[in-house]
Amino acid sequence: MKKRNYAALILGVFLLAPLAVQAAGHEQAGEKALIMVNSDSLMTQGMAMVLGNSMQGQGVQVDVLLCDQAADLALQETTSAELKPNDVTPEQLMMKLQQGGATISVCALYLPNSGNDMDALREGVEVAAPPAIAEQMMATDTRVFSF
Repeated sequence: MKKRNYAALILGVFLLAPLAVQAAGHEQAGEKALIMVNSDSLMTQGMAMVLGNSMQGQGVQVDVLLCDQAADLALQETTSAELKPNDVTPEQLMMKLQQGGATISVCALYLPNSGNDMDALREGVEVAAPPAIAEQMMATDTRVFSF
């Protein structure tokens, strides 16, 4: 009887070991995500934030870089239309990311070319430093997503 238990245990270890290695590799490969949003489409902005929140919920450190018209999400005055099915705006989803630890930044070109200044930005939104973003984009533990 003991031989059968040992055989079953050994078989179980060999069958489950590849799954454990695959799971460990997935965690290491996607530890960080940089989401770059440039689109002026509310659905695209919303989906970027939905996916960011989903990644954050899986333990990934998510950071967001907003450029061009998408950077308007960072303005205090911006109030977008609610998106179905949960009746939330892209900026509400972005703020949820921020509350979860994400850094939200506007690209360095946004403020000087939009007629806005730092006072117009939502609390906690930063202006990205190009060398830091370039370093983040090249980091082996960071995946970059562009919307």
